[in-house]
Amino acid sequence: MRFILAVASMMIVFAAQNAAAFRAPAARGIVGGSGGGSGHLLRANGAIMRSHRHRHYDLRSSTSMAAYSNHANSARDGAATSAINLGNGNIVHQHRRRGWQRQIITSTRLHMSETTIQEESSTTTATATATTSSTSYPFATVEAKWQAYWKEHRTFATPSRRITNEDGTITRSTKKKKYVLDMFPYPSGAGLHVGHPEGYTASDVMARYWRMTSHDVLHPIGWDSFGLPAEQFAINTGTHPEVTTIKNINNFRRQLQMLGFSYDWDKELATTDINYVKWTQWIFLKLYERGLAMQSSVNVNWCPALGTVLANEEVINGLSERGDHPVVRMPLRQWVLKITEYADRLQKGLEGLDWPAGTMVAQEQWIGKSEGTEIDFMVDGLEDKKVTVFTTRADTLFGVTYLTLAPEHPLVSLVTTPDQKTEVDSYVTTTASRSDLDRTASKEKTGVFTGGYAIHPLTNEKVPIWISDYVLGSYGTGAVMAVPAHDERDFEFASKFGLDVKWVVGPAVDGSTGTSDNGEETPTDVAFTDYGVNINSGEYDGMTTIDAKKAITNKLKEISSGGPKITYKLRDWVFSRQRYWGEPIPIYFPVDFPEGVNAMDVDPKVDECEHTIRYDLPIPVAESELPLVLPEMEDFSPGDDPAGCLARAKSWRYFQRDGKWFARETNTMPQWAGSCWYYFRFLDPKNDDMAFSPELDEDWMPVDLYVGGAEHAVLHLLYARFWHQVLYDLGYTKHPEPFQKLVHQGMILGSDGEKMSKSRGNVVNPDDVVDAHGADALRLYEMFMGPLEAVKPWQTSQVAGVVRFQNKLYNVVQSAVQNGGAAELDDETTKILHKTMKKVTEDINSMSFNTAISAMMVLTNHLTSLKGQVPKEAAEKLVLMVSPFAPHLGEECWNLLGHTESLAYHPWVEYDEALCVDNTVKMGVQVNGKKRGEIEIPTDADQDGAMDAAMKVQSVSAQVDGNDIKKVIYVPGRILNIIVAK
Repeated sequence: MRFILAVASMMIVFAAQNAAAFRAPAARGIVGGSGGGSGHLLRANGAIMRSHRHRHYDLRSSTSMAAYSNHANSARDGAATSAINLGNGNIVHQHRRRGWQRQIITSTRLHMSETTIQEESSTTTATATATTSSTSYPFATVEAKWQAYWKEHRTFATPSRRITNEDGTITRSTKKKKYVLDMFPYPSGAGLHVGHPEGYTASDVMARYWRMTSHDVLHPIGWDSFGLPAEQFAINTGTHPEVTTIKNINNFRRQLQMLGFSYDWDKELATTDINYVKWTQWIFLKLYERGLAMQSSVNVNWCPALGTVLANEEVINGLSERGDHPVVRMPLRQWVLKITEYADRLQKGLEGLDWPAGTMVAQEQWIGKSEGTEIDFMVDGLEDKKVTVFTTRADTLFGVTYLTLAPEHPLVSLVTTPDQKTEVDSYVTTTASRSDLDRTASKEKTGVFTGGYAIHPLTNEKVPIWISDYVLGSYGTGAVMAVPAHDERDFEFASKFGLDVKWVVGPAVDGSTGTSDNGEETPTDVAFTDYGVNINSGEYDGMTTIDAKKAITNKLKEISSGGPKITYKLRDWVFSRQRYWGEPIPIYFPVDFPEGVNAMDVDPKVDECEHTIRYDLPIPVAESELPLVLPEMEDFSPGDDPAGCLARAKSWRYFQRDGKWFARETNTMPQWAGSCWYYFRFLDPKNDDMAFSPELDEDWMPVDLYVGGAEHAVLHLLYARFWHQVLYDLGYTKHPEPFQKLVHQGMILGSDGEKMSKSRGNVVNPDDVVDAHGADALRLYEMFMGPLEAVKPWQTSQVAGVVRFQNKLYNVVQSAVQNGGAAELDDETTKILHKTMKKVTEDINSMSFNTAISAMMVLTNHLTSLKGQVPKEAAEKLVLMVSPFAPHLGEECWNLLGHTESLAYHPWVEYDEALCVDNTVKMGVQVNGKKRGEIEIPTDADQDGAMDAAMKVQSVSAQVDGNDIKKVIYVPGRILNIIVAK
């Protein structure tokens, strides 16, 4: 019990000098709580207010502290409380109950030292532990030493899982494998800030731990190096993007190596590497051959000033997010990847993956599978034209009072009558400047009647056709059937424009299928959107919603006016970018000249000759001609030509073959392309003959642990899974999914609680932290801040806490060395050691790194209390445990203890389960429900044994002696309550 409470009290966030603000647990946000929970308020005078169930206490006041303590204890019966001094006048109070904990920093004049915790009655307080004079850990020389050692010895080189014997036979590795992968970074000019290494440190802890548990480990790193920032910098400065990218990569590499990550640097790659581009283009050709890459005229957000297509999220009120430039909606020839062909596979493939629940839901919602009915409404007066809609509520078909088309729907111009043309054209023009996101986010309902009508498929009634910008041409069929009585959006639209409302579904009466014929039971001032029973629906009256759906769908199929349909929200992936710094798309087109012009007599590279590029006749570049490289250019600005800046590189764009002229595709691939398959290339980065070998795919895939930010929960992960499943279908991989386990690290915020950014001035450079405290201190602090997945604010001053831990551990090892191994393990140290080994092992396996570090802090404090008599065995076990978190410290201490080899592959610690179980337990003794004392008894003690021990406690026996015992309530390990006659 004492050990558990000690671990609990060590789980603190070290306070800044004189009452730094406390970070609340992740579930409650950054600061404070919500609802009836608890929070923290920092006053200007340095006082910290603890808000608890809407009561507030100034914790600098001893009176308020006592009031708070009484309130907290009475509110949580059975909660254990502990306190630990931070060494600067602040004390952390912790309350634990059934596995949860709450931490409170209080400012007080009490002076106590960091310590193990002892339980007293129902509370636990800190007791002083003597410390010996300490030597500061020389991190600067130690870290440089071991980084040089790892590089020289290629310590983290990926092991081969196939060994070719002299006789030509292959011996396969018998070890289990672990492929540990980070979402590789984009090498920006700003370099890393302290938020970036969090995920890299977490994955590195796991990679180092798995090497020590006898796994073959692949842990690579690379660079997602194509991207708009480098190109924009090139436009602004004239520096070629490649120069900027290489410079940035060098800086990122230096920073990652400075932090001691155990990457296999022989596997390093960048998406801009020419040999990587080759295989990215090769995969595109495979998609093209399979009919999954095609050209399409797509309505896009075109910004002439920026010279590129913008995503919906980048357009606000018709202007670009960057620069406030006008944006227009216009059809543009684009390459599109038909990810919708894999929609069902992508959804089903999520089953069995060990991913965060929120990410799974986000992917499912993005895919958006819907099962419903497709319905055809013939256009009145146009016999061969029909409006097709999709609905999941076919039961409401009799309630349709109008149809709504997207302004860009191809039928708009055909159904619009002459007297409505001016108004419709004006509305269409206005809508063209708004992005899809802007249109769907708008709460204002706007629209125009076209003057045209459609014919209801079951009643043959005329239905007016409207257009409105809340219907998107890029989503579904671009048309909806409006049922205002049973759809809130349609109801608002109908109310604004005075359109009919027909009630065709009503609530069931007492659960039956009966309801009135006129629907009077249904409220008419709001839409009724629940399931119920059909009314005013002819032969379908009285049917439940589910039955009516089926019956009406079957009827539509019978009369060839629709039928069952499965649709997806997922849209095909627009794959073209009108920029320079991206992979060229390996496609070219024939060039035609006017009749009578001899192709041998003209040169479109230099002549302003009339010609036509036949985009309708795409030709894939031969695989033998890959890679298709970017041309050298001096002007990277996109210009106002939607063909992109590569269209200006005429000597590259146009070429002649067999007496004919051809023109290369001038669009480039998006940045997503390179990140869709890099995990494959890491298997085999130097292979010139194939993207990756099938043997290495078999040996290492799938990725066992993938760590990265939650901002990639949808697009990157969805696109990568799509490419992977295509390669799986083509037989290039034996594994249907790429990433078995996914973990999102939480964002580390600036000290102001805001996202780190240069504009806010809250960015912390890891170089500064490493210079001041060392790489291991940064690693330890980031893993100790809180749960890995939690959002946490950075406080540089609090790094000092883990620095003290480093120094203590270093001095513990020095003590073990100095006593020459003479000190032996006593029983108490043995039990604490084995409990620590168990907890750290379990916590690493669950990636609960903060609690693992807490446990090691407790063990370090205990060993420090031995005043130099530190057993070598205990010191060695502690060093092995800390090494995944602080590898330089671990290696140096291991060396000091007499080991000449790196501990990187030394077997992990093993604990004895029997030594992790307490033989005795402390428990309270009550008389008539009131606590009168405490006993310590064997954990398997029966009621008689507990009573014998209780009667030896004077404060208990004084209440019992001379009274009749009516009843004894004994819960082993928890409580003994003696009921006596009064």
